[in-house]
Amino acid sequence: MTTVLCVPQWQGSASSGALRLMAGASRAAGLVPADAVVTVPVLETGGEKVAGVRALDVLVENQRLTRKALTGIDDRVITVGGDCAVDIAPIAAARARYGDVLTVLWIDAHPDVYSPQTLPSGAFHGMVVRALLGDGPAGLTPEQPLAPQQVIIAGERAGDVSEHEYLAKTGLRRHGVDDLEQVLDGLRGPVYVHIDLDVLEPTVFGSTCYPEPDGVQPQRLIDLISQVGDIIGAAITEHAPSGDDVNADEAEVIRRLGAALAR
Repeated sequence: MTTVLCVPQWQGSASSGALRLMAGASRAAGLVPADAVVTVPVLETGGEKVAGVRALDVLVENQRLTRKALTGIDDRVITVGGDCAVDIAPIAAARARYGDVLTVLWIDAHPDVYSPQTLPSGAFHGMVVRALLGDGPAGLTPEQPLAPQQVIIAGERAGDVSEHEYLAKTGLRRHGVDDLEQVLDGLRGPVYVHIDLDVLEPTVFGSTCYPEPDGVQPQRLIDLISQVGDIIGAAITEHAPSGDDVNADEAEVIRRLGAALAR
């Protein structure tokens, strides 16, 4: 049994198009095959920048609401966002259940290991992996953090100097686009798969807030996910359609990614 958890949160992003993430979450949630869809009633308003984090108060409340929704779900959960910060509560729940044997496969054009001190915009979706490792702002950092060896970053091609310094210091395993398939080497379950859609080649899938050139072709990503065993949870995030018209090709990409995750 699979439940889609729709979290239409936008406040973790600093993009001028961040509000599009709300519609993107709802639209994507309807494309992922599941036995049920649960929508988290996240706050829709902006919030205050506190301690270097944009809309910190709203994000903390949204995370509480997400945790509350998760307590009523016994199925495998595929979380659909919204910005990448929607993954904090589901991954924390997976960490509590599976402990040190859990691996998080973070598929994203960006490594998301900024801190409030190194990201002037304060956009928390750029700090999520660092928070999952226990090095994040109060209220948004899990009680049981992941260890660096539990995280693999895949498809990254846009991190800045401060992020790469952090990656080197912590020893996080990372693979870019060219060596993407190497993430499968030694990868064993239980695995939680996070997908930020900006990992994809933007000339093929452009409905994201932070597109990066030279991305992964959709079929290649689908093939990769299809080879990952024991997926115990997953997320598809950062879908930001530009209007009311549905792009059929992009919708098909999301549908097939969802099917690969839910298989």
